[in-house]
Amino acid sequence: MSEPSVLVATRGAIRLLTLNRPAALNSFTAEMHSLLLPALEDAAADSTVRAVVITGAGRGFCAGQDLNDPGMAAPAGAAPDVGAVIERYYRPLALRMRSMPVPVIAAVNGVAAGAGANFALLSDFVLAARGASFIQAFSKIGLVPDCGGTWLLPRLVGRARAIGLAMTGEKLPAEEAERIGMIWRCVDDAALMDSAFALAERLAAMPVHAMAETRRVLDQSGSLSLEEALRLEADTQRELGLAHDFSEGVAAFLAKRAPVFTDR
Repeated sequence: MSEPSVLVATRGAIRLLTLNRPAALNSFTAEMHSLLLPALEDAAADSTVRAVVITGAGRGFCAGQDLNDPGMAAPAGAAPDVGAVIERYYRPLALRMRSMPVPVIAAVNGVAAGAGANFALLSDFVLAARGASFIQAFSKIGLVPDCGGTWLLPRLVGRARAIGLAMTGEKLPAEEAERIGMIWRCVDDAALMDSAFALAERLAAMPVHAMAETRRVLDQSGSLSLEEALRLEADTQRELGLAHDFSEGVAAFLAKRAPVFTDR
């Protein structure tokens, strides 16, 4: 019996999700989507999980949508409804990634192309192996970036670079992706997973609810005026100030001891 296309493992407070179609560079299929979103939902619902790491099996992270997947095929004689695929699979996936109650780390071990690139960029932290690369491959088949790419790219790298990457579909090496601020960090290939787990363990010991709220307010602030952003900050600080982790952080600071954060 073949292995599932998404592998799930737990390492302490860290949930590891591995895209597992290595022969196809872990490209997305309907079957993979049927496992990936529930795996994220399960991690979100599990109070013992305080960080999530996502990586790919084999030599690639994710090559985007598998164009040969029969689960995505249109009825005989009908034109494919790519929008329906986005609505059914990629929209809920992107929204779940961006609303996880814990930090999410993408450990990009090879090529991340098309929806696979933008899936990685939806994470809070992208760690990429030095041999990895990112490709906005959509223009090569007459499409626009999806899986949140149109929203992510200009926010990460600015309009000029977003236009250039999306229109040309050029391969962006991991070192260059780090240099232009598209990803968090580029590391040696052999150090990728150790680096990802070290970061995940560090984050898991921190106030993860406050970090999830940090993601939320930063994402929202892009469409707000300064006055509106200040109001959002005040409302969020009011809520967090009543939570356990704030009182614990202050108490630990005053007592000069390590804090024990538990909110989620």
